[in-house]
Amino acid sequence: MATEQHSLHTPRRPVPLSRWPESHRRGIRFVLCDIDDTLTRENRLQAAAFDALWRLHNAGFVVIPVTGRPAGWCDAIIRQWPVDAVIGENGAFTYYLENGVRREIYHPESGDPAKTREALERIAARVFREVPGTRMAKDQPFRLYDYAVDFREEPPFLDFNDAERIRGICESEGAEAKVSSIHVNFWIGRYDKRSMVAFTLNQLWNVSVDDPEVLDTVLFCGDSPNDEPMFALLPNSCGVANVLEMLPFMKSPPTYVTEAPHGEGFAELVQELLVAHT
Repeated sequence: MATEQHSLHTPRRPVPLSRWPESHRRGIRFVLCDIDDTLTRENRLQAAAFDALWRLHNAGFVVIPVTGRPAGWCDAIIRQWPVDAVIGENGAFTYYLENGVRREIYHPESGDPAKTREALERIAARVFREVPGTRMAKDQPFRLYDYAVDFREEPPFLDFNDAERIRGICESEGAEAKVSSIHVNFWIGRYDKRSMVAFTLNQLWNVSVDDPEVLDTVLFCGDSPNDEPMFALLPNSCGVANVLEMLPFMKSPPTYVTEAPHGEGFAELVQELLVAHT
């Protein structure tokens, strides 16, 4: 069923991270984060962000990247990064390690990727015809469930109005679609980052986000419209400073915002969290 494109919004502006109550920080157990333009800058993982992940890991937090990146990347992340799980392709699956062996769980609505591939290719062909300058993202060969259209990862760069056009086309074809800072991802199946976070926390840690006390233990950090489901879910949500340029395209902004952008902003958030736990 077709859905309307996002119009430009003037949403509530996030408040500075300095106003995050210390009592809220002390209750955090789970730290979830986007990757692109949240931990990275110009497609490179920043040293401060990777160091912050290690600091969280060593302090005993449960750390879970929640990303639109593909299964192939997520396999490397769960094996090489100091994280407890990784949710990939905007919520299709979760990878985690058990006694050194990679395990996986799949969203109940993710379906069989072999059966949706033809539909995704058809939708992509329409996008490429109707929005000049669009192209398949170069990480597409490593994806299982979704299709990624590059509008801003590599030049020539398009703007976010073009990304909204792409999203609208995908949704008119019956697909789910989300705009990140670099890609428009679309897939067949009713799931997103929020629903897979809920499923993962229940399956692996036996907690429910329907419990307000559990919600108070979860922190999420992101930067773009595909993070909106998480911003809407969690009272402890934070955007790195570059999220501010995305606010006109968002209905549900984060509660807080860092002073620094990208990975340095994530490190700023982690520092504030760790100070409250010392």
